[in-house]
Amino acid sequence: MRRDLPEVIELDATAPLPAPAGDVVAVLSPLVTDERLARMNAVIARRTRSLVPVLEDLADPHNGAAVMRSADAFGCHELHVIEDRHPFAVSHRVTRGTHRWLELHKHGSTAACLEHLAANGYAVYVAAMDGAVGPEAIAEVPRAAIVFGNEHKGVSAEVRAAAAGTYAIPMVGFVESLNVSVASAITLYVASRGRHGDLTDDERQAILARYLITQVKDAEGVLRQRLGSR
Repeated sequence: MRRDLPEVIELDATAPLPAPAGDVVAVLSPLVTDERLARMNAVIARRTRSLVPVLEDLADPHNGAAVMRSADAFGCHELHVIEDRHPFAVSHRVTRGTHRWLELHKHGSTAACLEHLAANGYAVYVAAMDGAVGPEAIAEVPRAAIVFGNEHKGVSAEVRAAAAGTYAIPMVGFVESLNVSVASAITLYVASRGRHGDLTDDERQAILARYLITQVKDAEGVLRQRLGSR
């Protein structure tokens, strides 16, 4: 997909909350319907931070959008992006608003991303035709980050050197590889098993606060009016 199409948008990293999560929830939750609040809480109850997809310099906005949809569908709350030659861009026709429900972290270099992941206890995995395990083995890893590389170059040597292991998606046909969007969907579906609902109460409240901000018109203005300088 061409990056100059009208449907392609560049996404910023998720901004910090404008107020403590508890205050945001207290002010904004009465402004959405009970049904919408229940739906958001049901989704949050199945979220996980113990599995995170990482996109290293993706070029095609369709692929970035497809990975975001898969991350949301399979309960992964965080998405990490390494920007090298290509700023992170997605097709909003493919995301269909999914980016509102995910926490996006952007890194200016592979080294910075790897340092962040290591500091937060993530073991890095990459796909390889001769991978040592299948994606189901990653479901047993307490905190795992799966890096999907550029469509043409693949995952960088820097990521491969830092990886805790490689995995392969079993295939029995003539094809020997899958594109990023398909590989990520399969991987996240399998590797997320058993992880859903592992967030703390504080993490769930912070996510609810972010969701409410996306749902209430001029949410930050409402918060300033209700909370003042607190």
